[in-house]
Amino acid sequence: MFKLLKLAEVVDTKQILLIFVVGINFICLTRNKKILIITLLASLISFNPCAMEPSVEIADKLVPENVRLSNANSSGSQFVPIEKTVNSFIRKWSIAGASVAIAKDGKLIYSRGFGYADTSSKTETQPYNKFRIASISKLITAVAIMKLREEGKLSLNDRVFGPDAILNDPYFSEPRDKRVYGITVGHLLSHEGGWTQRYGDQMFMSAMVAEKMGVKPPADTKTIVRFALNKRLHFTPGTGRAYSNLGYSILGLIIEKVSGMTYEEYCKKAVLEPIGIYDMTLAGNLPSEKNPFEVTYYEPSDVVLKPSIYGTGEMVAPSYGGNDIKALGGAGAWLATTPDLMRLLLAIDGFSTRTDILNNESIHIMTDNDNGYAPVGWKTTVLNGTWWRTGSFPGSAGMMKRQSDGIAWVVLFNSSAWNGPEIYSYMNNMMTRVIMEIKDWPDYDLFNYSLPVPLTASSAESLDW
Repeated sequence: MFKLLKLAEVVDTKQILLIFVVGINFICLTRNKKILIITLLASLISFNPCAMEPSVEIADKLVPENVRLSNANSSGSQFVPIEKTVNSFIRKWSIAGASVAIAKDGKLIYSRGFGYADTSSKTETQPYNKFRIASISKLITAVAIMKLREEGKLSLNDRVFGPDAILNDPYFSEPRDKRVYGITVGHLLSHEGGWTQRYGDQMFMSAMVAEKMGVKPPADTKTIVRFALNKRLHFTPGTGRAYSNLGYSILGLIIEKVSGMTYEEYCKKAVLEPIGIYDMTLAGNLPSEKNPFEVTYYEPSDVVLKPSIYGTGEMVAPSYGGNDIKALGGAGAWLATTPDLMRLLLAIDGFSTRTDILNNESIHIMTDNDNGYAPVGWKTTVLNGTWWRTGSFPGSAGMMKRQSDGIAWVVLFNSSAWNGPEIYSYMNNMMTRVIMEIKDWPDYDLFNYSLPVPLTASSAESLDW
């Protein structure tokens, strides 16, 4: 107690709160994590306060090397074949940087970065680097909706638009096509809302939508939804399926309305933080909006530039200002690390090796193709128990896969490949080879070496990129 009182003399209230938050989480930790956190806190309070400079802050200790996994945690000789396979792949397809995580029976056994998070500074990719995950975000949105359902706050049969519906805002009233009133939450989860991409994807038409709606560009999510409501549906809701970013963006608005929180806040509080995820956040459009430890994105040299979504008239790269990732919201706006995506996957995989955040009924709805909804959030759920989710945005691509044998993996790239959607097939083949190269599966769990505290923005300021 004396040391803690002395510590209070040299730290501010925010830092003490940080220690308190760590303490609250302490009782839920595994033995290895408790040892790690005791070591970290001991190092913070064991100094003589009188000898410490006032500028030294506890937050400065919360750097990746202290509280997150690094490449050093997966650098044993048994993993050399994996490194050769992945390095060969990223060279072949001109991928600047990649991150890979592998788990078996609920344990994270491998987590490593490859290539560069930023090529100009030659900053190596680490497991704690964040990537845009694009449509993998739909899985997070779907889980959040299922949580609200479990909480009794909504039903999959609830109507989305109309006076007695969830989004009963006057702004969304009087749609051109009255069939809109028949759209349910379940329809949106299953891409059955009635929209197709016959005339383009509404979520990637920001400048045109802003002009048509008479608003300053870029058009936000609500404006894009109103624009879509001014058009006719392409089919009656519930009678067909067509992949819809718009539908999942609307689900993000539903989460906000029902929870009373922002979309990001609810996902963090109800889904991510309860399973130990503290670094995921929503992405920005421009380099100036880059998050701490976020990678830089790269596109092929012959990429076609696009007009800036901000209406400046400037021609820019699609990855930085040519598309509006913010407006995607629940359809594709998240940033994540591969270890964090693995935490999410293992929390909804239906196996007993790790506690799931959803109940069996919710997981069944999301994955059983015979129930009329599935796949929900996932891209594909196969009868044999194999589920996967993919996502791509200019300058990034990713895939996560759950196998019936208890093996799971996540891969993220910070580069666009010239072969577009075919990259997922090649990515899957690469990981099939990687899994075959693991002869003796380790018995440890790398999750035990990551602490439940947020990384600080100040710890990223020392980076040159």
